[in-house]
Amino acid sequence: MTSEAASKDPISVLSGFGSGSSTSASKTGGRSAPSALTPRPRTGFVETEQVRDLTRRGLGFLHAGYPLHFRGPAGTGKTTLALHVAAQLGRPVIIITGDNELGTADLVGSQRGYHYRKVVDQFIHNVTKLEETANQHWTDHRLTTACREGFTLVYDEFTRSRPETHNVLLGVFEERMLFLPAQAREECYIKVHPEFRAIFTSNPQEYAGVHASQDALADRLATIDVDYPDRAMELAVASARTGMPEASAARIIDLVRAFRASGDYQQTPTMRASLMIARVAAQEGLEVSVDDPRFVQLCSDALESRIFSGQRAEAVAREQRRAALYALIETHCPSAAKPRARRAAGGRPGVEGALP
Repeated sequence: MTSEAASKDPISVLSGFGSGSSTSASKTGGRSAPSALTPRPRTGFVETEQVRDLTRRGLGFLHAGYPLHFRGPAGTGKTTLALHVAAQLGRPVIIITGDNELGTADLVGSQRGYHYRKVVDQFIHNVTKLEETANQHWTDHRLTTACREGFTLVYDEFTRSRPETHNVLLGVFEERMLFLPAQAREECYIKVHPEFRAIFTSNPQEYAGVHASQDALADRLATIDVDYPDRAMELAVASARTGMPEASAARIIDLVRAFRASGDYQQTPTMRASLMIARVAAQEGLEVSVDDPRFVQLCSDALESRIFSGQRAEAVAREQRRAALYALIETHCPSAAKPRARRAAGGRPGVEGALP
């Protein structure tokens, strides 16, 4: 399960919803409001027992009225899972993506532009009376719209936003009241719609660009930790997304999982790395074997960069890491030739030029 979110535009269509999503706009009391997505089940969505279990647990909290929080490292499918769970609620969805520059006004709303009114009175033909006024126009933003209309709010990577941005959420989840700034004028608060639900996702705090969550907010969230997908799910996703035969996809999945288990890297290889290798191999018609130098090079390109992740390394250390990676490729994507024939050919077919 993988998906990437967009930034601070009014609404962003994510791949987790599939091509069947539709977009709707709303207006409340003359206030312009962001559009919302109407989610539909994604064609080809892979639902294993692991996904069903996470979905069931998440829906249990949401139906009871609690905000849900999926927490886990990159590449575990948190965003796609959040969108999948949101689709089960059957309500329009509004999406926010965490950002260090995101402020309370970006969640709640603000005064935007001016409304001009000009009156020319010529009741007496030789006397002209002119009145001109200019008033700022209040615009609801995504949190306010979701609270008014009872939409589902998906707040992706919320810990990338500053903690003070989320103060307004405390009243939403506890008192079911959204307190608006003084600029709203017409009302100082709104009662949260009974159908409003919120789903959050986040990476652990040790990730770059991530802020620690407030205890007050974390205490209000029902947090479910999401780990890396099991082998069955990775295999099902790889086969469905790439069209590669299951036997070939299994070799790639096992290779990346073994590389992840080795701990011999700076950046954790996730299912995205497996999909990257499988998709390119299927597209280029590569043999998923150490016999194919292009396949070996593809694995090197996709995985070797994660070993050092931009850090400089001594030539000896780099060669040792490359040799260890090649050994994994040889183990999980073995040669179709007999071992004796391979030894006669030099013992490391496909490695020349690929893993120097």
